[in-house]
Amino acid sequence: MKTSQLDYELPPDLVAQEPAAVRTDSRLLVLDRAAGTLTDARFGDLARFLRRGDCLVLNDTKVLPARFLARRQTGGRLEGLFLTQSQNGLWEVMIKGGGRIRTGEEMTLLGRADMPAETVCVLDKLSEGRCLIRSNGTDGPLAILERIGLPPLPPYIKRSGRDRADEDRQRYQTVYARAPGAVAAPTAGLHFTTDLLAQIRHQGVEQVFLTLHVGTGTFRPVTTEDLEDHPIHAEQVLLTHQAAQAINQVRSHQGRIIAVGTTSARSLESAAVQSDTGWRVRPFEGPTSLFITPGYRFRIVDCLITNFHLPRSTLLALVAAFAGLDTTLAAYQHAIAQRYRFYSYGDAMLIL
Repeated sequence: MKTSQLDYELPPDLVAQEPAAVRTDSRLLVLDRAAGTLTDARFGDLARFLRRGDCLVLNDTKVLPARFLARRQTGGRLEGLFLTQSQNGLWEVMIKGGGRIRTGEEMTLLGRADMPAETVCVLDKLSEGRCLIRSNGTDGPLAILERIGLPPLPPYIKRSGRDRADEDRQRYQTVYARAPGAVAAPTAGLHFTTDLLAQIRHQGVEQVFLTLHVGTGTFRPVTTEDLEDHPIHAEQVLLTHQAAQAINQVRSHQGRIIAVGTTSARSLESAAVQSDTGWRVRPFEGPTSLFITPGYRFRIVDCLITNFHLPRSTLLALVAAFAGLDTTLAAYQHAIAQRYRFYSYGDAMLIL
């Protein structure tokens, strides 16, 4: 399909710059595909739309404080994003405005009040603004980032320096996050509270966790004319034997599998295998490069909870594959008309 088919016009003031004051106060647009209806609700109403015997599948990845501030020896300030750590302890990072950085150059990572915290050396310059750096100290990157790092908010959420960092560090994280490794949040899960999860459990809805470490590719716009030509990013998934067994048991009793977020949906579909009794999931550990676009037939996911995504994005393509392109774009137009809030800190959809 043509990437332009994923376009829509969004008023800039509907891009959420902060989360709802209370997580469950976010709005929830319920799209019932069978009935062809749209219902305006609140996320705190989610249990109304679930049934005993259903299964919520949640991504328990924990967002790293991956954004950092640095100063060059010339005095120039830089902003960087930690991407991954290699086996020999090198950091792969992305430097904003780092075109003039030279191999062999040393930089100072800055802590609170812009105080020097760590010295690093640029070992190599890679493509797309990425660099390999090495700390001159003994601590690893995760320990250093825990001291000085900032939440890795997407570029459409405007922050300056350490502005609101403490609040964002709490709210750009699900309440059930426990496996560090993501550089972006699984945003559909940001609306849950521990009380809401307890209410849903009490209703007889199973809750199963998997892990997909969200990477920077989740923000990368599709620039190719044909959607299928876009190079999809690989992300690491862990679906344990126990989790797979629980999901398959729910399916065997005709319960619905409700993926919380596109990351959970992509993980489940990556783990799908066909058996004599139909489709099921297998334990899965490793990378997935599954690219879900309109025309894809879902094997495991019955319902989807998701935020409102950017135009021309792989995330919107997945939602359009699940609900149908025309139905998805019509729901988005309804959300715009009703002034829902969009993107990472915005409101949510439940697609039944």
